Amino acid sequence: MAKARNGKQELYEDLKHRVLTLELQPGADLDEVGLSREYGISRTPLRDVFRQLAGEGYLEIRNNRGACVSSMSHKTLRDFFLVAQMIYSAVGRLAAQNATAEQIKELKAAQNAFRGALTAGRPDKLVFFNNRFHLIIGEMADNVFLMPSLRRLLIDHARIGQTFYRPRDRKMIANLNKAADQHDAFIEAIATRNEAAVSELVAAHWELSRKQIELFINPDPLASEFDWVA
Repeated sequence: MAKARNGKQELYEDLKHRVLTLELQPGADLDEVGLSREYGISRTPLRDVFRQLAGEGYLEIRNNRGACVSSMSHKTLRDFFLVAQMIYSAVGRLAAQNATAEQIKELKAAQNAFRGALTAGRPDKLVFFNNRFHLIIGEMADNVFLMPSLRRLLIDHARIGQTFYRPRDRKMIANLNKAADQHDAFIEAIATRNEAAVSELVAAHWELSRKQIELFINPDPLASEFDWVA
């Protein structure tokens, strides 16, 4: 017997995926009527999903204007670079203190999925499972103040780091494999409660990611008219 469709859960998961992969652009308005029809749910459960995703940082709810994808601005980027490594480090150290055996099992599963996406050349899945990997580390940290900040950091990290997941040359592919190796090292350090190793890994992982993010923020310029002259 076929399993009944859960339109509300599908909408929740699909919107997260579409925000992280930039299928839905920052600031884009969401069509309530269209989404209600597409997922076979009424406006009340749809708005419940919107509120949940707004609380997690994916969406913004505007008075009398409906919901839109969380925006990005110069200030957003500046704030991101100011605090990202600090928050990732705090989360990692707490994860090493508090991680449970079940959470480590979940982290390994997310890492396996990440490596599978890397092998298959699936940028959308790489974005999703990288986000999942680091969210699990946030859950391990078990800190009510850090988790909301981590969620928003990871959303914008995924969005402004798109070039990292769409490699154009061997060096970028090598960097993705290096990131995957660092994930394995994170698992080992957290499982052995090695806070110092986690802290060092955060610094290395952030530096690798930061360089790729710069490619998104500052891409190669278009050729000038003079460049086209033979």
